[in-house]
Amino acid sequence: QGQLVESGGGLVQAGGSLRLSCAASGRAFSNYVMGWFRQAPGKEREFVASITWDRGTTNYADSVKGRFTISRDSAKNAVYLQMDSLKPEDTAVYYCAARARYTSTYESWGQGTQVTVSS
Repeated sequence: QGQLVESGGGLVQAGGSLRLSCAASGRAFSNYVMGWFRQAPGKEREFVASITWDRGTTNYADSVKGRFTISRDSAKNAVYLQMDSLKPEDTAVYYCAARARYTSTYESWGQGTQVTVSS
């Protein structure tokens, strides 16, 4: 299924920025969609953004549009989430995930990285 390892989380003040990284290994992801999800305490996990590995087509949740940018680096087998203008409500554990291009189920997940935004 492949392995995904997130990094880059931390504590930041509201209005600040963080860049999350996801290192992908163990399989070829060229026909995959890479996604970022998040889960805040007491809430369900929610979709944040996704990108197709081959064409780089992106999709965002309404709550992060204009503030977050997802990208990938095929040479490094990595996916990134640039988060700007962070808000306290962005506080959550952020997960990287992967699914095959023509399926709806994300089959590979990272362990998550904590993002905390202070007001």
